[in-house]
Formats: sequence, C-alpha cells, structure tokens
Amino acid sequence: MIRELEIAKKDLQRKGFLDLPVDSRLDLFDEIERLKKEKNAIVLAHYYQEPDIQDVADYIGDSLGLSQQAAKTDADIIVFAGVHFMAETAKILSPQKKVLLPDLKAGCSLADSAPPELFRKFKEKHPDHLVISYINCSAGIKALSDIICTSSNAEKIIESVPKDQPIIFAPDRNLGAYLAKKTGRNMLLWNGACMVHEIFSLEKITRLKIRHPKAKILAHPECEAAVLEIADYVGSTTGILNFSKKDDAKEYIVVTETGILHQMQKENPGKTFIPAPPNNACACNDCPHMKLNTLEKLYLCMEYETPEITMNEQLRIAAKKPIERMLEISAQAGL
Repeated sequence: MIRELEIAKKDLQRKGFLDLPVDSRLDLFDEIERLKKEKNAIVLAHYYQEPDIQDVADYIGDSLGLSQQAAKTDADIIVFAGVHFMAETAKILSPQKKVLLPDLKAGCSLADSAPPELFRKFKEKHPDHLVISYINCSAGIKALSDIICTSSNAEKIIESVPKDQPIIFAPDRNLGAYLAKKTGRNMLLWNGACMVHEIFSLEKITRLKIRHPKAKILAHPECEAAVLEIADYVGSTTGILNFSKKDDAKEYIVVTETGILHQMQKENPGKTFIPAPPNNACACNDCPHMKLNTLEKLYLCMEYETPEITMNEQLRIAAKKPIERMLEISAQAGL
C-alpha cells in the first residue's frame, strides 16, 4: 500500500501538483502551522496569492522582498506560494534548502515571453550592451543577464550603471519604457509583457474615475504607458501598498492584480479600494497562474514535500551572479 502511494505521488508530481483528497474535517490553517514546526519550513507568499494563503504565510511581499527572505532564511524547507520563476529564484539563492511550489504549472506569461535561446541570439547581436533583466524571468534568462532588478529597485539599478554604457532591458517592454522615461536612458527593450497588466482598459478606468472623482489611481509599471499617464502613483506592489497607508485619500482605483487588495484592506480598514476594470467581461483582473495555488495544494505539498524545484548546478551558479549583484546594489541604496 505504501509503495502504491509513492508511485501515485510520483505520477502526480510529474503532472505538476498533488491532487490527493483532503479530509474536509481538517483545519488547514492549524495543519500548515503544525507542518511548519515539524519540518522547519517557511511559507513565502506573493501579494497576488489568494487571501487564505496570504493569511497563513510567514512572509508576504513582492519579488524583491521575497528574494531577500529566501536568501536569509534559516528554514530547511521553503514553500513558495507564487509562480515558478519565484520558486526558481529561491532555489538559486538557497541550493541546500528544499524548495516547494504548490503547483508547478503556476507559470508566468511575462517569463514565457522571453525564451532563453531566442534571447541569447538577440544578446549576441548587441555584444557591447549590458543586460538588466526584470526578476520576472526564467533561470535561463537570469543566467544570460548582468544584473537582475525588480519593480521596487529597477530605477536605482539602472542609475548605478554608467550613462555611456548601452543597456538591454528584458523582458517587460512596458516596465522598460517607463524606466527609460524616468531615467532618461535610451535602452534596447525586449518585446515581452504581462498578460494581466496589459489587459486593463484605459477607457473603463477613465469612466470609473468619473464616477469616483476623489479616488486616486495607483498603477503597477508593467501596465501600458497610456494607463501609467493617468495614474497618481506608479510603483511596485509593495510601493502601492505603502502609498495607500501613508496617503490621505479615502478611495483608490488599483491597477494591478487583485490579490494586493487583501493586504490593502487589512492595512487600511477605513478606506475603499476599487479594482481597475480590464477590457474584457470579467469583473476583476486575476492572474490565472498565481491563482493555481490553493490552500489545499499548499497543505499537500508541505505534507508530502512535493512538487520540488530542482535545477542544474551550472545554470544555478550562472543565474545567481546577477541576482547577487541586484541584492548588493539594493543594500547600498538602502532598499
């Protein structure tokens, strides 16, 4: 019976997730806390995860904060409630630790928009350019980069590079264009984008603003330029959250993935947060990849310690160098 269960587990792991039945009588919050203690495990969750996962996480943050936590944790097991490139980053920084992802199919449209082999050929055409890549990319792209950045530290990263040094920025063209405008750098942009942030409707946001004239528009820089032009604040998910805590307004239109609203409402109980409408028929804008992770899958992956992120050591070492450079520059800038 034990052998049959192990075979079933391996088969499910190949499919990318554990789909075993969960006893409905279990309190999953209590069970996850028990497993954390028993296995010396830490749960890291991105702001875009469902509220239950955020509530059970040890640390909630954006890509930069999660990278920093992954690098310094003393836990034996890192359970990454996010998408594949984030769990990859944790493994790159902590190879001796077991890194788990509740659903291996939790990918990223932006990361997928930059296949490493195509990017390698693109880079070879511009040998004099330094490559700065947004952290929302695969380990393969990281290994081809000189410095990694996040939406929190990208401006400082770019400003740390001599002005006469040509730059390739990948993979997000919207973030790259925004940063080029902010820094005055004429960067060569890879033509990638996030499916969630590109789907917001300028027309619908404008109509929403008319109905809520006192609401401030908060936008993530992965959005298209026309949306960023009408925003009162542009920043990372952490930046958006912090702005809402310090600002005096009572209403906000939030132009990013709706998962961030959970923390915004918890931190600001007296304020109203309105999700920006996309240009399709749905009422909100969720990342389908982020939402593949569920509390049940989180529990199962901790119980059975699978699916696990593994990586070729040569690739890991190559991908680590630009991440370490990012963390060094961020530390120097006090980020």
